[in-house]
Amino acid sequence: MSLIKSKARVADHGEVFTPAWMVEAMLDLVKGETERIDSRFLEPACGSGNFLVRILQRKLAAVELKFGKSDFEKRHYALLALMCTYGIELLVDNIAECRTSLLEILADYLNLEESDDLYQAAFYVLSQNLIHGDALTMRASDGNPITFAEWGYLGKGKFQRRDFRLDVLTGASAYSAEGDLFAHLGKHEIFTPTKTYPPMTVSELAAAPNEAR
Repeated sequence: MSLIKSKARVADHGEVFTPAWMVEAMLDLVKGETERIDSRFLEPACGSGNFLVRILQRKLAAVELKFGKSDFEKRHYALLALMCTYGIELLVDNIAECRTSLLEILADYLNLEESDDLYQAAFYVLSQNLIHGDALTMRASDGNPITFAEWGYLGKGKFQRRDFRLDVLTGASAYSAEGDLFAHLGKHEIFTPTKTYPPMTVSELAAAPNEAR
């Protein structure tokens, strides 16, 4: 794979892709986390997904190792692995390519057809997790603050979603510094979701409104 798409994009956006060997070396520094199904990764300049693709592949290998003998658990934990993968990208063609790549990896692993509810649920999740926007301003391409969905698996086919604003999360992280005026605040006071959804099944996620379609 070429490390650049064009010299103009390098000049205008500083766009240079990370080579595969470097991606592997960097992910190996946090190898345990990349192999934990529910660990969350955010790539603030995800490009076409060099890092996120390998993170998802590592997570799916962990799913296979732990849940490969149960089709039900395998399918739901594979979706959870995808749900815990996040990205922000300034260029619209890159974010589209990233979403497509991650969806294809999940679909290949689970042998999904586009008509499958799990495929449609994954499509919806990626529209929420991979944001076309600017990580520096923490705003999406439509000018609104970037908001991410925190997904959790409750078991028995049910997922929980809570939404959080990125600027609030990054600002709140400074409060934990020793001696900070707000260091005494509990997590429940800092990390307040902007919206909490009722538990959802794969079928309900597949039917969710999706602006990306």
